[in-house]
Amino acid sequence: MLRTAVLVFALSLGVASVQAQTTDAPAANDFYQQNTQWQAKRLAGLTAPSGWLSLIGLEWLKEGANHVGTAADNDIVLKAGPAHLGVVTLAHDGSTHVVFDKNSGATVDGKAVHEATLVDDAHAGDKGPSLVAFGPASFLVIERDGRKALRVKDSDAETRKHFLGLDYYPADPSWRIVADWVPFDPPHELEIGSVLGTIDKEKVPGKAVFHRDGHTYELMPIQEEPDTLFFVIADRTSGKETYGAARFLYAALPKDGKVVLDFNRAYNPPCAFTPYATCPLAPPENRMDLAVTAGEKKYRGSEH
Repeated sequence: MLRTAVLVFALSLGVASVQAQTTDAPAANDFYQQNTQWQAKRLAGLTAPSGWLSLIGLEWLKEGANHVGTAADNDIVLKAGPAHLGVVTLAHDGSTHVVFDKNSGATVDGKAVHEATLVDDAHAGDKGPSLVAFGPASFLVIERDGRKALRVKDSDAETRKHFLGLDYYPADPSWRIVADWVPFDPPHELEIGSVLGTIDKEKVPGKAVFHRDGHTYELMPIQEEPDTLFFVIADRTSGKETYGAARFLYAALPKDGKVVLDFNRAYNPPCAFTPYATCPLAPPENRMDLAVTAGEKKYRGSEH
């Protein structure tokens, strides 16, 4: 589900940092300072022990029993953890249950238990999905397009330990654009594909219209949280200087018919750093015939 995935992306970045945008233009010194602070929060979220760089697996569950562990005789062979962690059973009704091996040392939400029913990310609400932890590694159950998978993380992952850092275009106040907001009543529907080949239909509350170099551009956001707009965008730098599939951009809600698009805060989705994420792709409506030379560049450590 795109809704769940987007929320996780926002939390990993720090929603408070993306919401701190208003239609009041900051003074030049404040702009650069705020941009630097935003980049620092972005980096901290990405490199955190449980951040996107810690992903080491995305393992799809089959219906029935799934033996899990690092030993080769398991149905799901993990890259970290005990030889035989236990058995995750996916029931016909979609529920998941785990029974641990007696020597696994695993916990569920911090508690040592022999077995437990696991709540996936699509049904977790504010509490979040059940977290199964074993040493520096962990997994949770995610649901995507009706399928269930284990998203596995390890704070000692090579991708985290050998991270090369983020690269940005020079901060440029001219890319902090105050766009016109055109509301849709009723909301329009936008089809957004994913790297998995699935398509989600999302409600779009309106569009942001702005002008650059004598041309007019329109971008359509979805609204997963009540106080932010979320744009999945691509432009003429995509696949060259920036990540090809999309970049993400958050904006505060419109004020007085205006919405701030600060492209200096356009950033890469998790798929730019790991093959174990399930990212949305920029829809055709948000692919601009414009080189947005602002925000985060392609990751140096990626082959994409």
